[in-house]
Amino acid sequence: MKEIRVGIIGSAFSSTIHAEALREIQEAQVTAACSATERHVQEFGRKWNIPWTTTDYRKLVERKDVDVVVVGIPNDLHRQVVVAAAQAGKHVILEKPLAHTLADADAMIEACKQHNVKLMYAETICFSPKYGRAKQLVDENAIGKLYMVKQSEKHSGPHAAWFYDVSRSGGGSIMDMGCHGIEWARWMYGKPRPKSVLAHCQRVLHTQRTRGEDNSVIILEFEGGAIAVIENSWAKQGGMDDRMELYGLDGVIYCDLLHGSSMETYSAKGYGYAVEKAGETKGWTFTVFDEAHIYGFPHEMRHFIRCILDDKKPQETGEDGRITLEIIYAAYESAGAGRRITWPYKPEHPDQVPVNLWLNA
Repeated sequence: MKEIRVGIIGSAFSSTIHAEALREIQEAQVTAACSATERHVQEFGRKWNIPWTTTDYRKLVERKDVDVVVVGIPNDLHRQVVVAAAQAGKHVILEKPLAHTLADADAMIEACKQHNVKLMYAETICFSPKYGRAKQLVDENAIGKLYMVKQSEKHSGPHAAWFYDVSRSGGGSIMDMGCHGIEWARWMYGKPRPKSVLAHCQRVLHTQRTRGEDNSVIILEFEGGAIAVIENSWAKQGGMDDRMELYGLDGVIYCDLLHGSSMETYSAKGYGYAVEKAGETKGWTFTVFDEAHIYGFPHEMRHFIRCILDDKKPQETGEDGRITLEIIYAAYESAGAGRRITWPYKPEHPDQVPVNLWLNA
């Protein structure tokens, strides 16, 4: 069986999970890695037994032993890396959100089309086994016609500083996590067209650290009348929370992604991947294990690798990521204007980060 050779661009949290997931894919071999900091990428390469590392993404995408790049870097850097990879004839697996502006999203999609490479949108919760089982039940009509879905993801804030800089991230909790809920809702309903968005944004906890929102609620209506309620927060204390609800005419599904698979832990000191998180892990907590599996990272990577091998259209494409980003723009505009935004919709300034539609209102 042919093997797909992978280059990882990035060496922080998401790239670590990507590397862990790819180890489980028999058809994939990680041959190269890139990060802007020499020490970081060398440590990353040693940890995951990657034979070649660099601090220059242009050198990586030009390598003959790389067929696809997996990109897990700050949002404002997506365009330059993806366009370079496409020009070098490499397929792209791109961590969410697709880009920090619609103009960047369009440039990436066009570059990948021009050079006949796949742009695969790594929206992991659409590959989570638990959420996938719920989707299967819906498709089997187990709960009847679906009329409302809810998804929420909440914690006390990201681990990397660039998330708080809206010029780099494009926004706050909606850009970071709302993209999950929006695309998950589209997928759960079979990807209908959006009809309207009503949103509210707050900045309540990280008032000195970011101009972006750290708490948000979105009501997304699709053609046909079905709705999605999406809640995202960087202000929720007590650790990570990720759950969904599905309401059909004949039943309901409740799904807690993390607590249902956790173990009760007591720690007097606290634990975790970052010092600033230690306060949340003191005392009794619900410790998540097999996080990559729970969130569907190996399943996602296996699907994308098979799409390359079999030359098939991926479940989540660059176009899906663009639609999600367009809905995010509409959500920020709704929050800024204090009214519902309806389709057809096009933001007036697609080259500006979406959170400005709220900040500058």
